[in-house]
Amino acid sequence: MFDTLSDKLQGALGDLRKKGKLDEESISRAMREIRLALLEADVNFTVVRDFVGRVREKALGDEILKSLTPGQQVVKVVHEELTQLMGEGESGLAFGRFTVILLAGLQGSGKTTTAAKLALHLRKEGRKPGLVAADLQRPAAIDQLEQLGTQIQVPVFRTDTNDAVEATRSGLARAREEGLDTVIVDTAGRLQIDEELMDELAQVRDEAKPTNVLLVLDAMTGQESVNVAEAFHERIAFDGVILTKLDGDARGGAALSVKAITGKPIKFASTGEKVDALEVFHPDRMASRILGMGDVLTLIERAEAAVEEDEQAEIEKRMAAGQFTFDDFLKAYKMLRRMGPLQGILKMIPGMKEQLGDVDVDEGQLGRVEAIVLSMTPQERRSPIVIDGKRRLRIAKGSGTTVEQVNQLLEARKQMEKMMKQMGRGKMPALPTQQAPTPSLSAGRKTGVKRKKRRAKR
Repeated sequence: MFDTLSDKLQGALGDLRKKGKLDEESISRAMREIRLALLEADVNFTVVRDFVGRVREKALGDEILKSLTPGQQVVKVVHEELTQLMGEGESGLAFGRFTVILLAGLQGSGKTTTAAKLALHLRKEGRKPGLVAADLQRPAAIDQLEQLGTQIQVPVFRTDTNDAVEATRSGLARAREEGLDTVIVDTAGRLQIDEELMDELAQVRDEAKPTNVLLVLDAMTGQESVNVAEAFHERIAFDGVILTKLDGDARGGAALSVKAITGKPIKFASTGEKVDALEVFHPDRMASRILGMGDVLTLIERAEAAVEEDEQAEIEKRMAAGQFTFDDFLKAYKMLRRMGPLQGILKMIPGMKEQLGDVDVDEGQLGRVEAIVLSMTPQERRSPIVIDGKRRLRIAKGSGTTVEQVNQLLEARKQMEKMMKQMGRGKMPALPTQQAPTPSLSAGRKTGVKRKKRRAKR
């Protein structure tokens, strides 16, 4: 997500961070690099010009130039301007006694999948959502929505009609009868120049009387998505945007342009193919990610969502007791997988991006570790001490790995348990660099002390 833009912006600001004093030339050089980075990220030219102008003006102010840490202050300015550019503050949905959310967008933007993701998000928030199938243009669109509805346990209302307005009317009526409080209407994808389909969308909107109209935009189309947003807004005034495929967009042009051009906020971002890969869009957190500052708040929220309360209490209890079996490992592994791709999780930790660099985290490595653990018997998982040579060979064959890899995992578990026992006793675990002295050095020190005592007696 935004990897290319992130790398270039951090590169442009890197030299400023190191300087103890800034002058106009060094700031101008950094602004040129920032402007090029934004243009290469397919950000709208007008947006780039205004953004760089504001940052430059603030960076050349006396308050920053005379600061003890001027480089850090410039980074702070860039962070604030990026946040404002993407829509300062979180923009939530409007809710009423019976909330209707109408989704619109181009063909292939991912509306149907997004409808299911949004429904799941709302269900987790405690609402009772339903899905109305009003996409009568794309073959199998209704079948896809029904499959997704079954997967997330949300009802889907379909009607045997070729009239999208009638399908909407019928779906809303049935949702009310079933006592639902929120309905998401999935409309047909269209080209903004297709007058007939745009007229149909307007009729569906008039029939649905939506509480929220959301435009679904493909983030990977870059600046073109902003042109699409402008065209839709002229015909169908929308309240906010959902960006899809943001995990596959290394540039970020859409996210950085759409609010500035349309005046409408980004409300959600789709960050993966799974139905739970939908995040509330926080401009300040996204700005932090772009500048390599991590995103601790989102990381905490994901962890809380991935762990049930009873699970969390049990994990804390066992950690306090200094216990860590392979059954505990499996629970932790499943929790980690629910939080999303490991590469993305690590980048949310401040400073981790610099540590990782361009290195790709091997997701398959975790899978191999899981295979080793699942090849153990319940007794072996609970009491790893019983795993002797023969058992190690059996586990390696059963998991398709080597005895060496099994040994490495057993040693890693032992070290983890040792660290947890230290933490349970209120002691900070020793870092790898804080190793005990070697025997030879230790013996030398003792000999030296004895010699000093003998000399003192003499």
